[in-house]
Amino acid sequence: MTPIGSHVAHNILRGEFHRFLKISSVVLSLLPILSWLPSYPVKEYLLGDMVSGLSTGVMQLPQGLAYALLAAVPPVYGLYSSFYPVLLYTFFGTSRHISIGTFAVISLMIGGVAVREAPDSMFPLNGTNVTGFDVDARDARRVQVAVALTTLVGLIQLFLGVLRFGFVAIYLTEPLVRGFTTAAAVHVCVSQLKYFFGVKTKRFSGPLSVVYSLIAVFKDITSTNITTLIVGLVCVVFLYGVKEINERFKKKLPIPIPGEIIVVIVSTGVSYGMSLSENYQVDIVGNIPAGLQPPSVPDFSILPNLVADAVAIAVVGFSMGISLAKIFALKYGYSVDGNQELIALGLCNFVSSFFQTFAITCSMSRSLVQESTGGKTQIAGLLSSLLVLLVIVAIGFVFRPLPQTVLAAIIMVNLLGMFKQVRDIPALWRTSKIELTIWVVAFVASVLLGLDYGLLVAIGFALLTVIYRTQSPRSVILGQISDTGLYCDADEYEEAAECSGIKIFHSNSSIYFANCDLYVNSLKQKTGVDPTRLLAERKSQRKHAKTRSGDKKDSSQSPAQKKSTVDMELGVAHEVLDEAEKQVDVLSNGQVAEAQAESDSEEARFLQPLCPVHSIILDFTPVNFMDSVGAKAIKAVSKHFQHAFHKHGST
Repeated sequence: MTPIGSHVAHNILRGEFHRFLKISSVVLSLLPILSWLPSYPVKEYLLGDMVSGLSTGVMQLPQGLAYALLAAVPPVYGLYSSFYPVLLYTFFGTSRHISIGTFAVISLMIGGVAVREAPDSMFPLNGTNVTGFDVDARDARRVQVAVALTTLVGLIQLFLGVLRFGFVAIYLTEPLVRGFTTAAAVHVCVSQLKYFFGVKTKRFSGPLSVVYSLIAVFKDITSTNITTLIVGLVCVVFLYGVKEINERFKKKLPIPIPGEIIVVIVSTGVSYGMSLSENYQVDIVGNIPAGLQPPSVPDFSILPNLVADAVAIAVVGFSMGISLAKIFALKYGYSVDGNQELIALGLCNFVSSFFQTFAITCSMSRSLVQESTGGKTQIAGLLSSLLVLLVIVAIGFVFRPLPQTVLAAIIMVNLLGMFKQVRDIPALWRTSKIELTIWVVAFVASVLLGLDYGLLVAIGFALLTVIYRTQSPRSVILGQISDTGLYCDADEYEEAAECSGIKIFHSNSSIYFANCDLYVNSLKQKTGVDPTRLLAERKSQRKHAKTRSGDKKDSSQSPAQKKSTVDMELGVAHEVLDEAEKQVDVLSNGQVAEAQAESDSEEARFLQPLCPVHSIILDFTPVNFMDSVGAKAIKAVSKHFQHAFHKHGST
């Protein structure tokens, strides 16, 4: 081969190699499992992942059944949502420790949409005069709504991930999220009261749904099913006790006590043995079909009504997932990709929706169990999903006698962590009143207006606080700490001394159209220098000085000069003027020069500096950006100060 041909072949091979590397990089970014599975240390990690997977799966089962009630769909769909998304996240997720699946807040948001789009009144019983509705038709329609909503949520998350919009979670600040999730806990708790007391009330959605639900429950409180209430109370006490034991002795227990699955198994056995449904009219889970359903296309005709809800669920779900993923990544020294997490969640929701699931995200309680029981990778999540699959395929029918009040008890006890977030209030009161206001607004708005409108109001208010902070920055005058290069707030630090005649102005905000006037006003206030006032006072001084100088000149004029002045005013100064000029010439090197020198000296003494400041330094260290309006304002005030100082003889 000729040298030219060899060079061409070499370039072609090098180009193909770079293309292969680029494709490999894209594949590895989309399938993170390929980056760690080939080097998976079986001996070190497998046992921990197996124990963690089984523990998480045991917890996943009752939560899947329970959170399906929140989503207003039959319990078996909670099991589907605990299998498909978890399986997919194993391949596409970047976090090694979070547990993907059903989550109370997301389930409640889905349930609110399902109830709104398919209320009980849409399904009356045909051909009878009996008051009621067709439960099967209602549930089927609500499943369609939940599935279509999940499809749209997945598409939105995929779209945001492909466009590298992983930063959207930053707009959900921590006080906002914690206030919002606390309000969601209130909604969840109120929605479970009817199952806990065994009363028959309709489910409300939209603004003031919490109030309406409470009124409905208390109106019908006299029809409480005592057996249902007793079973629920026993389960709450037991679950709370187990949770406290797990928390207190978590360092001594090899794995947490699986209180939820114990409650489910025992209560199912008791319900079956005592025939609670037939003998005591206790509401039970009912039919759980065995096996997986074949894939089906969601009903896209209802998507236009779900766009706003889908955006809210997509952002909240991603925010929950990425915040927890970053906590574990920081703790164990690896990184998570926010954009890939969006893509992973989007794929989990979109693909799984064709198999009749509802939207998912990570669960804090399950994630903590997965991490604390020795989970090292998402192999633990894979094993937990296989355990759920086993129940769906083989033994799902066993849970048909399970009382619904037990699921309500599981949900309520799992809300304790969210209700403890109320402790944020005194801490925020001490540290940041603005963040406390964000927390309170997010909580109150979400409780009263519903989670969808409440989230919108909370985000809007949080953005307004950002504008408020930039319009009300902290402005100080800096002083130098002796023998150092440090400059600090002269009012706050006694060691910081201002330089004589110099003011160093510091404002912790960017300068743009909304706050440039406030910046200029703060500059004048803190430095104590107002150029407009100084120029006016200087002008008044000069005028006064000229007046005094003129008076002195008048007193030093000769009688001939005064006569000349009078005669000139009368228009008859022709002869007298010549004589006056001669006298002025005689005195020009004498009294007149002396009087002029004395006047200038007096004016110099009178025009003393009105301000001890001769220089102002603007500290732009905290200024992240400055728009054209802010730049013009700074330029104008700079010229104003320079003009005032120049008139003073300052720099």
